[in-house]
Amino acid sequence: MPLRLDIKKKLSTRSDRVKSVDIHPTEPWILASLYDGNVYIWNYETQNMVKSFEVSPNNPVRTARFIAKKQWIVTGSDDTYIRVYNYNTMEKIKSFEAHADYIRCIIVHPTLPYILSSSDDMFIKLWDYEKGWSNTQVFEGHSHYVMSIAWNPKDTNQFATASLDKTVKVWSINSPHPHFTLEGHEKGINSVEYFSGGEKPYLISGADDKLVKIWDYQSKTCVQTLEGHSNNVSVVCYHPELPLILSGSEDGTVKLWHSSTYRLERTLNYGMGFVWSMNFLRGSNFIGLGYDDGTVVLKIGKNKPPVSMDQGGKVIYAKHNEIRISNISSTLEQEVQDGEKLSLQSKDLGNCEVFPQSLQHNSNGRFVSVCGDGEFIIYTALAWRNKSFGNALEFVWAEDSGQYAVRESTSRIKIFKNFKETHSFKPSFSAEGIFGGSLLGVKSNDTLCFYSWDSADIIRRIEKTSPKNIFWSENGDYLAIVTDKSTFILRYYKDTVQKYIESGQPIGELGIENAFDVVHEIEDTIGTGLWVGDCFIYINRSSKLNYCVGTEVVTISHLEKHMYLLKYLPQSGRLYLSDKNLNIVSYKLHISVISYQTSILRGDLEGAERILPKIPQDQRNSIAHFLESQGYKEKALEVSTDLDHRFELAIQLENLDVAHEIALKSDSETKFKHLGDLALSIGEIKLAENCLKKAEDLPGLLLLYTSTGDIEGMKMLAKLSEEKGQTNISFICNLLLPNSLLNCLNTLCASGDYSEAAFMARTYLPSMVPDMVEKWKESLKSTSSKASDALSNPIDFPNLFPQYDLSIKAEKYFESLRSQPKSSFDYLKNATAQSLSKKQRNLLEEIESVSQQDYDKVLSQLQHFSLHSGISDITTTTTNTNNNTNNTNNNNTASLLDDLDFTSTTTTTTTTTNTNTTQKVASPLSSPSPIRKNDSIASPQKQQQQQQDINITAPPLIDPSPVDHDLVLEPTPIINTVSPTKTSPTADLSFLDNIPVDHDEEDEF
Repeated sequence: MPLRLDIKKKLSTRSDRVKSVDIHPTEPWILASLYDGNVYIWNYETQNMVKSFEVSPNNPVRTARFIAKKQWIVTGSDDTYIRVYNYNTMEKIKSFEAHADYIRCIIVHPTLPYILSSSDDMFIKLWDYEKGWSNTQVFEGHSHYVMSIAWNPKDTNQFATASLDKTVKVWSINSPHPHFTLEGHEKGINSVEYFSGGEKPYLISGADDKLVKIWDYQSKTCVQTLEGHSNNVSVVCYHPELPLILSGSEDGTVKLWHSSTYRLERTLNYGMGFVWSMNFLRGSNFIGLGYDDGTVVLKIGKNKPPVSMDQGGKVIYAKHNEIRISNISSTLEQEVQDGEKLSLQSKDLGNCEVFPQSLQHNSNGRFVSVCGDGEFIIYTALAWRNKSFGNALEFVWAEDSGQYAVRESTSRIKIFKNFKETHSFKPSFSAEGIFGGSLLGVKSNDTLCFYSWDSADIIRRIEKTSPKNIFWSENGDYLAIVTDKSTFILRYYKDTVQKYIESGQPIGELGIENAFDVVHEIEDTIGTGLWVGDCFIYINRSSKLNYCVGTEVVTISHLEKHMYLLKYLPQSGRLYLSDKNLNIVSYKLHISVISYQTSILRGDLEGAERILPKIPQDQRNSIAHFLESQGYKEKALEVSTDLDHRFELAIQLENLDVAHEIALKSDSETKFKHLGDLALSIGEIKLAENCLKKAEDLPGLLLLYTSTGDIEGMKMLAKLSEEKGQTNISFICNLLLPNSLLNCLNTLCASGDYSEAAFMARTYLPSMVPDMVEKWKESLKSTSSKASDALSNPIDFPNLFPQYDLSIKAEKYFESLRSQPKSSFDYLKNATAQSLSKKQRNLLEEIESVSQQDYDKVLSQLQHFSLHSGISDITTTTTNTNNNTNNTNNNNTASLLDDLDFTSTTTTTTTTTNTNTTQKVASPLSSPSPIRKNDSIASPQKQQQQQQDINITAPPLIDPSPVDHDLVLEPTPIINTVSPTKTSPTADLSFLDNIPVDHDEEDEF
């Protein structure tokens, strides 16, 4: 039967005639040299051009090769020059005249710094690129153009050449003369290549006589001649992995011949003209082809190596037709790191009569099946004795160790038990593949059917799917159906199927409806997989080793290269993998973790609790994340050892004690902020305050203190925010604190915002308007003296500020009232009354209605009241400056209350927070203020007496009722200097009981 071939076209590009191709050993690149003088590098995975070199315009580049370890390409062209380029930088490294005629071929030595070049001048030359590209040897002997060269992979000191003189010659790099000559072609020979698989001492050649010949270079005889091409054979090669000979011809075809039987297996024709070049990558399945019209890259065969492991750790693998065995158990007592290559001893089991394309143990490990060349053979695993054989394109084992099935063709499936055929059937569709396991799976291009091993009855038909592979769990309860784009985890209900069959009901075309149920879809492309219990382990296209339990996917490791799963061994607790070169590595798989996760998914919490102590500490965090994903956050908090994860869980669970403990351990501002926000949201005010202080979350503290009416906290926050340079928060605090408005002006002036300070003074502190206007005028002089002169001071131009004196009086009066904050009860009562009146307040109207006697009475009842108390300079240069400033402020306040005299002068050092730089700026109380006519500056004695008069003790104005007396922070009332439209003719002290402490910014005098 024909050899099973999987041929995929990986790249097809159009260009000028391609004279040579080469495949990069590590990158997915193919190098193509063109007849028009250009050289291209294509990525055969992305289909994009990577690099383009203009080597020799109008001169064909007949050969080009990668020198990957130097990151070079070397080219030979018809202008007789060899050129070398760095394919990363595009830099030309070397250019020299190498021959006297066209250069036909260049090959690179696999280990030494040599290249060989051949030419129409009939010479072959050896070049050493580590010695400045010196010519170390010239080989003579051909009498016509030397078309092709090939290194002997078994002895890299030897090489063979093909010439149009109809001969193949074999040489050594140490001698300028050939060892021997092979003759047999009737016309010129275009190509020669060595056999790279197995031990056969074979050469292959292709010539203009349309023939392909296989030579034994030890006996110097022609072993076989292959006929079939209708034109010159331009290129030949062996497949690097499969038993195939490939030949390309000017008839436009590529023929694939079996290297053992010499049977023609396949003919490929892509309609791109003559085939001029062909190359392969050793250790892979990639073949590059150069045509008249472009470049093609083929992948012939699968990368997965023929290797299998049994439950005892015995590994059987094939290298070509040779079968070898290794034993993993020899490494069980060694300390092995994850991903470390295992050092295994192997021994020869024997040879296989067919070329092994697949190799697999049965479920109990006693037998091994080999399938290839259209046949299958079953061997005993230990003695390697032939137990059974037959025709088969594919072979699969059942869950029962004695059952297996073969696909003889697209229309015939056979089932065997104990080496005897039990069933043979023809599917209702073209069978393109079969799968073993608890049920026999048969697929077409768009359908998957499951059959019973015992009766061959259909169990279930699934439309619109054609899986790449199917993996069954050991107990047969679960299976993974792998498609090109995703993988579906299904549950198989054995009992339901068995009851349906025993009921005697007929099975329809679609099978038994309730046989399967979809559990989960993994949106990933999977290469190989296996089950450990109810856990599905797989390697995806990105070379990640993952496992899936339920709907949770966990990454075990990121692999450096693509590998294939072999088996999990419980005795070592490790998972074993192999690469395509049969290098075996292992990874630790904590079965206790998987068992715990499985118990959780099944709802068996008691069973999970019994397993938990067996789980290593370094796996507790992964368990915690799994528990969180399943909704068991309390248990996750208990299991987790990661402080960050525990903190997140505690926050989600609103477990303030645990979260606070973790925050204290980690001393993280971020954690304290999150905890503070949570505590604030659920009313834990004290904890919230402590956390926000630790986090230095000033906006959070502002929210907290304003919400709770904490005056002391606001004072602290005002000071702290000034120190931290957050003047916006400091400004808001001082705006809301009683008798702290002058600090707001300080902040504005320190930031150079004199215009804002002037307008704020006009609104809230009319007494400070002259001072602020003067500062504003002074700041404008440096930029625009005209604008500075246009500003008016209410002292100099009282006519422009009607009822300014009344505003000053209102300021003192209402600030006096504010010196005794009301309880929240009174605040709410008065605010409600004001809201019900639906009348906008006018403070100037109200102050006019107050008699002088009542006015004096209110001012006399102040207890330690100072209109501008609470002033604190932002920063002071010395302690004395602070004391002097405070004394001056108090004296100035007393003078202002007495006779509106703005006389104090002090200079302080402030920090301009907007620019985060320290500079000396005049305080709002530091610049000279204008003196009203007929006023005089009070003497120090008078100022001291005035201060004592102000500090007369007055009875507290506190409501004695038993209701809540929390203080309410309130903004300062707006004092507008615009004259009112209406005035009250009489004074009635009863209105004092209804004046709310809170005043909106829309209230006007």
